[in-house]
Amino acid sequence: MDFAKKLTNHENVTTMSGIKLLETRKDVPADDEKGRIRNLLAEQSNKAASDLFLSTGSKIFSTIKSLSDDAVVTDKDHLIDCKLYPTKLLPPSSTIEPSSLLVIFESFDSLNFVYATPGEVFYNKNGNFHHDDFIGKPYGCKIRSRNKRGLGFIYLLRPTPELWARSLNHRTQIVHELDSAMIVFNLNIRPNMVVCESGTGSGAMSHCIMRAVAPHGKLHTYEFNQMRAQTAKDEFKRNRVDHLVDVHWRDVCGKPNVAEKKSTDNTEENDSLTFGSGGFDIGGAAAHAIFLDLPEPWLAVPHAAHTLKPNGTICSYSPCVEQTQRTSQAMRNCGFHSLKTIEVRLREHYVDDVELNTVPTLKLPRDLNVNSFVPGQPTPAATPSPTPASSASPSIDPATNENDKTSSESCEEGSRVAKKRRVLCARPFSSMRGHTAFLTFAFAGNKAHPDPRKVSKE
Repeated sequence: MDFAKKLTNHENVTTMSGIKLLETRKDVPADDEKGRIRNLLAEQSNKAASDLFLSTGSKIFSTIKSLSDDAVVTDKDHLIDCKLYPTKLLPPSSTIEPSSLLVIFESFDSLNFVYATPGEVFYNKNGNFHHDDFIGKPYGCKIRSRNKRGLGFIYLLRPTPELWARSLNHRTQIVHELDSAMIVFNLNIRPNMVVCESGTGSGAMSHCIMRAVAPHGKLHTYEFNQMRAQTAKDEFKRNRVDHLVDVHWRDVCGKPNVAEKKSTDNTEENDSLTFGSGGFDIGGAAAHAIFLDLPEPWLAVPHAAHTLKPNGTICSYSPCVEQTQRTSQAMRNCGFHSLKTIEVRLREHYVDDVELNTVPTLKLPRDLNVNSFVPGQPTPAATPSPTPASSASPSIDPATNENDKTSSESCEEGSRVAKKRRVLCARPFSSMRGHTAFLTFAFAGNKAHPDPRKVSKE
């Protein structure tokens, strides 16, 4: 997927500015006025460059700070060089290459996927489609079938985490884009962060997190089932996102019966995954955010409190409110605060241009503001009309409260000349996607939480 590709450097205003530190001469004689002026200009220029690059209010101070955090910088003067701050962008990829992941659009409610392989053929109800016809074509193109006289067709779409979630092979129930967007937003996941996820399942949520932490972040995903963990690891590698994720075959809850079952199972010697039980095993205060998609998340909350950084965020995905209540209580016991639980539902609207008839705007003469039924008010006959007889208002029968024939004909004539106009209208669908899960979010405190595994042993 594109978000996992290596960024390329591009020129920008900063790199083309030529700003850098100027060299000053220390052995300038006292009588060399030009040399002293040159040194004075260089010192002032260096001070201005230092304020531009190293001040906390500058736009590139965060970049300098990240460089300083990655390696111990003894002299920050070398950071004041415009060539060190090019714009990093994803490389353009407009054509399909061999082994590229493609999302196949078959119909409005049917998506599939293939890896473009020379010589292979993709079969569906629309016809036979050769992979050789895919390679070299741009994303989004329309491919005709080689059989059925070319009447069948498909579209080749560029893969995204949302399209991948709709087309992947489900090994477990997945987190759809309806909830994944809210999870990434409320966990405040940003590029270059360290995030933990348990369990991996089909990997739909993993791709959403990896896109948020790219290009230099890391996702640690944990799966209890060995087969699903190995399949996910191979899938990440084939999708070319394996440098952003570490797959762990581990039960983060650390239930005793699971560890006993593992000790009696026979595992292959060449297995690349090693089973672990209890905790996230990446150290204390090592993760910025943790996402739990487990049947018993309250067992993993103490381990999450130990793994999270101060003020880190945690989310629990539970389909039942009873699980949510028990998890919330465990979070409070472990020092989490600002808890909130939300339920997201999708209500789609149908939007279209609609042609409507305008209301007739024919103006009719009006009588005086006289009400004969109110005591003390003059009757219409006793009040002289200020308008000429030719423009007098149509007579009204008090008994029937109806206009005369002339007024009716005028209304009918006015309604016949009513104009039509097109209006953009929206109406909700008759059905709405129902309950998926309750999302519980919380913040870790500033106090470091001990490792539950060591506390239990003591």
